Amino acid sequence: MANRQEERAEVDIQHNGSVCEMVFSGKWVLAAERPKVDSILHKLRAFDAFTELRIETKRVVEWDTAFLTFVRSIFDWADSLSVEYSLDELPEGASNMIRLSRAVSEEKGSGEVKKLDFFTQLGESTIEILRGMNRYFVFLGQLLIDLYAFATGRVRLRWKDFFALLHSTGPMAVVIVSLLSFLTGLIIAFIGVIQLQKFAADIYVADLVGLAVTRELGALMAGVIMSGRTGAAFAAQIGSMQVNEELDALTSFGISPIQFLVIPRVLALVIMLPLLCVCADFVGILGGMIVAVTLSEVSLVQYMYQVQAAVAFNDLMVGIFKSSVFGLIIALAGCYRGLHCGRDATAVGLATTSAVVTSITWIVIVDAVFAVIFQILSI
Repeated sequence: MANRQEERAEVDIQHNGSVCEMVFSGKWVLAAERPKVDSILHKLRAFDAFTELRIETKRVVEWDTAFLTFVRSIFDWADSLSVEYSLDELPEGASNMIRLSRAVSEEKGSGEVKKLDFFTQLGESTIEILRGMNRYFVFLGQLLIDLYAFATGRVRLRWKDFFALLHSTGPMAVVIVSLLSFLTGLIIAFIGVIQLQKFAADIYVADLVGLAVTRELGALMAGVIMSGRTGAAFAAQIGSMQVNEELDALTSFGISPIQFLVIPRVLALVIMLPLLCVCADFVGILGGMIVAVTLSEVSLVQYMYQVQAAVAFNDLMVGIFKSSVFGLIIALAGCYRGLHCGRDATAVGLATTSAVVTSITWIVIVDAVFAVIFQILSI
């Protein structure tokens, strides 16, 4: 009899000035007898005005959706009166589920479109930009924390998924990267041969193709291609998980989406893009060689010797270094847009487009910055 009394769902309400405390105890499950929400709200309304509501759940033996719906109703009533409360005193699973239930935005207003003046629109746009920057810095900060945890062995990758990502971001992209790099080297050599033949300097087409491809175009072309191919895929994959509420499920189980989804993709692209850049360099030089040998009097041996003399090891490393940075930019843009995607199919499309535009824009900006820095440092 005493055991049944301890497991009975009860709420003890204590009012002290501006603070009202609710102490929950017993089993809060659907099958158990429990207080009615209306009766509890009637008791709360009978108290003098209070500004803070405290929840105590240490005596709760067991809970399920009955407890969640009860507490949610109390919090909705507190919101209507602007009463302060905290979800931190609830069991961890209950607080996460209530936060998720409140994450869905509610439609506001009667549907009438109110035309805003220029300064209001400017102010709202500025606020939205600042909020976006804040979200992005929070994302970067959490990523750095999780990368440190991974480096110290506190986070483990699912190696099967990681190797699948390596395969999709590396070998599966070799054909398209090689094709476009070959055509790029061919076009540069064609333009160079036409101009250099006027000065009987055909041999220097090898210098032009070698330096342009290894220092700039190999990494840049690989980055742009992977932005449209892999960056968009990352945004679409994670965005679809957001629409299907899979990210919410991971959060409810205590699994960090950044650790589970972002870190493997970042590492995979940072590892594979430099290798694709090396492939693009050699294929681009090969394309230039075909044009030079075909349209000019430069022989195959002369072309290869001239490329070897013109392209130093640091030129090759400059392109590889740039490609690793480009890989980081592409992975961050794709994963960030996917994580902050909306809840419908249109939002997934917008996130995919935004990921591609963002990554290509930043690739061009970063490439220009590197060009200036390497020129200043004579690298």
